[in-house]
Amino acid sequence: MKDKIFGVLQRVGRSFMLPIAILPVAGLLLGLGSSFTNTTTIETYGLQWLLGDKTILHALLVIMNAVGSAIFDNLPLIFAVGVAIGMAKKEKEVSALSAVIAYFVMNVSINAMLKISGKILADGSIAKDVLDGTITSVCGIQSLQMGVFGGIIVGLGVAALHNRFYKIELPNALSFFGGTRFVPIISTVAYLFVGILMYFIWPTVQNGIYALGGVVTGTGYFGTLLFGIIKRALIPFGLHHVFYMPFWQTAVGGTMEVAGHMVEGGQNIFFAQLADSANIAHFSADATRYFSGEFIFMIFGLPGAALAMYKCAKPEKKKQAGSLLLSATLACMFTGITEPLEFSFLFVAPALFAVQVVLAGSAYMIAHILNIAVGLTFSGGLLDFFLFGILQGNEKTSWLLVIPVGIVYFLLYYFIFSFLIKKFDFKTPGREDDDTETKLYTKADVNARKAAKDTKASDDKAAVDELSQTISRGLGGKANISDVDCCATRLRITVIDPDKVNDALLKSTGASGVVHKGQGVQIIYGPRVTVIKSDLEDYLASVTEEQFEDDAVENNTADADEVKNENADEGKAQEAGDAKEPTSTVIISSPMTGIAADLSTAPDEAFASKMMGDGAVVTPEEGVVVAPEDGTVLFVFDTKHALGFTTDSGIGMIIHVGIDTVKLEGKGFDVQVEAGCHVNKGDVLMKLDLDYLKANAPSVTTPVICTELKDNQKIRLITDGPIKAGEPLYAVDTYEK
Repeated sequence: MKDKIFGVLQRVGRSFMLPIAILPVAGLLLGLGSSFTNTTTIETYGLQWLLGDKTILHALLVIMNAVGSAIFDNLPLIFAVGVAIGMAKKEKEVSALSAVIAYFVMNVSINAMLKISGKILADGSIAKDVLDGTITSVCGIQSLQMGVFGGIIVGLGVAALHNRFYKIELPNALSFFGGTRFVPIISTVAYLFVGILMYFIWPTVQNGIYALGGVVTGTGYFGTLLFGIIKRALIPFGLHHVFYMPFWQTAVGGTMEVAGHMVEGGQNIFFAQLADSANIAHFSADATRYFSGEFIFMIFGLPGAALAMYKCAKPEKKKQAGSLLLSATLACMFTGITEPLEFSFLFVAPALFAVQVVLAGSAYMIAHILNIAVGLTFSGGLLDFFLFGILQGNEKTSWLLVIPVGIVYFLLYYFIFSFLIKKFDFKTPGREDDDTETKLYTKADVNARKAAKDTKASDDKAAVDELSQTISRGLGGKANISDVDCCATRLRITVIDPDKVNDALLKSTGASGVVHKGQGVQIIYGPRVTVIKSDLEDYLASVTEEQFEDDAVENNTADADEVKNENADEGKAQEAGDAKEPTSTVIISSPMTGIAADLSTAPDEAFASKMMGDGAVVTPEEGVVVAPEDGTVLFVFDTKHALGFTTDSGIGMIIHVGIDTVKLEGKGFDVQVEAGCHVNKGDVLMKLDLDYLKANAPSVTTPVICTELKDNQKIRLITDGPIKAGEPLYAVDTYEK
């Protein structure tokens, strides 16, 4: 159990590496931009000529500040996507898209609850009884301030849903929405309710943190220690802003008369004293106790932790770990951005973060005890240390004491981190297990897996692998497969040698047909093809080419004979059906005006041979597609060239405009409906740019097919020739079984 938990934490930690990689650069931009565009700083040092408003350098710094702020302001969304990508096993791009959708859905749900409860007023303003800082703008949506923790909730949840459902198979009528397409759907539904739940849970957390402020201000040095510990502990939850801002900006952080004016808040008091520095002997350490200690662990302490992690990295990974840790350390030292370093060990080794919280908290207290009074604008990096410590003189700030204390903290961080990392084998950067090597399955593995009877899940997995194995054999083995792709109904494979493809073996996997086009092979499976594609890719990634050499054509002759026998049986059954009278008939009308013909005339073998279903074709003469009967739109393909439809009488259909129009990527199609909407016969489904389609598609001939005919149903063509939209095209006759 312990190993499993640490394994999960390690995966979470690795998933943070992608968003963390951008933080050092963002921190430098934000730190430089905010420090050198601060009005007080510019006026204090008389730099209006260089950094003042309307100067070129000021404009550049403003842009840098804006770019850095954009990244940090949207850090929750960035982490939501990064964690979802890192935790997803396969089809990571789907997980990323689903995380973005879920993040917006969650915050929109919270926003709706805030409006319903009256916490956000009709004009968009926040009600007066709401605590400052608890509601913020999230990507333009007013929502609860959840910080990075909100993104982590989304990333982990979506990844769990993705890994559970990205191969799901739905009933035939809904099969288009199966596989990877189901993940954003279930994520949307799930996070609608997560948002509602967080509305009730998160304010309690926020209120509890805010209440701690009263304890801090009334307990002297211990209160300063408590402040530091709480602030650092809240970093991963994004709630530190809610906690510390009252101390910096309001009377919670103290009041003081400066230059004849009453000033509230620790940071405001410092800058008021800075503006009146000629009359100040020493800046107030009581006012700066909420931030002076940061210089100790940001410039000295955390770099010591980074050195410890680098020294403990595996030799073969030191270069990679060193690059990551160096950039994060520079951001921490120069700008005071600690998240890149803290997040590098936070989730893989929470005990190290606990040490960081205690040491950092004590740094605040020691700075207060030693009367260190160095102010800051943004965070405790070298830039602010130089501007508001060194340049102000040791007499006013006691900045020299930061150096010996900092050296002690550097050593404390280094030795404590080194000891704990080695003692408990924490998976800090450079110490991860080398678990990226893919297992190569042998035939013995497959046979053992087939024989396993422990759980139904293992049996299902074996069946999936067996199907993929058979498809691979039918395609001539892994060495013969160049590319794997799919459209809505077909598995599209590019092979090296088409002569090695065995159609009989492929049809034995449940395919309704196989189409050859040069080195391209199209295997018709229907809407469940996305799951088959995903399984096949997984299988090909886990086996060696040699596995297919001995048995790639095993039982091919028997498979071919079996297919022939099945076809013969189907032919006999069809002849028997022709001799009977139908018990019921459903008329399907033409969805467009043009020339109707038998499906066998379709200029595509897959349609002409009825691999995908039976029906008819219409070559359009007008650019309008209408509903053939009263019914419901089941789905619209991403490329807009086709849609699924079911009549109120229960006939499932696909209207596929043109041949190979999937390659047009939606150009020439203007879809007027969406999945799930009910339409009446004659309602417009889509509009076509026929000139564009005729110029860019092999053919505009449109198959209108029934995809789920029963064994006792048969298509009978009614119109062969000119036809208008809404006129009878063919009949679906049902015979007695």
